[in-house]
Amino acid sequence: MKHRLPFAVSLLILMLDAALAQSQQLAIETETGKQTLLARTDLEALPHVKVTAAASTFEGVALRIVLEKAGVDLANLKGKRLASCLLVEAVDGYWVVFALPELDPAFTDKQVLLAFLKDGKTLDEKEGPYRIVVPDEKKMARWVRQVTKLRIVEIQ
Repeated sequence: MKHRLPFAVSLLILMLDAALAQSQQLAIETETGKQTLLARTDLEALPHVKVTAAASTFEGVALRIVLEKAGVDLANLKGKRLASCLLVEAVDGYWVVFALPELDPAFTDKQVLLAFLKDGKTLDEKEGPYRIVVPDEKKMARWVRQVTKLRIVEIQ
């Protein structure tokens, strides 16, 4: 009987860890419909960026790097690709759009960040696991909380 409780507790911890890891996956869909799931560890392995905005310091990954990791080509944007956009979706159904040139350093110096830390701590459940941060925008309307999916959409 002594061994059952620790085993049950261990099993519960493993199940909770698996559920947490799955809830921290980010889905990225290209315009062709190819979907890539990135785990938190995949995102943490990418080069980090820190920005200070709204009286806080956010840390994460440049959004364009996340897209490139999933196979989205942002280099050489021209022609019809200039009319494509990124749809950022959140848990609660909120979504916003970024034109792809807004994410390409060849077009702009604007920084768009997929953040997972705020003031050195993991984003809480109200904001995270991921949040879009755009430090140079006057309104925070595109600072999407609880980001779950990034989808490239062709506008025709």
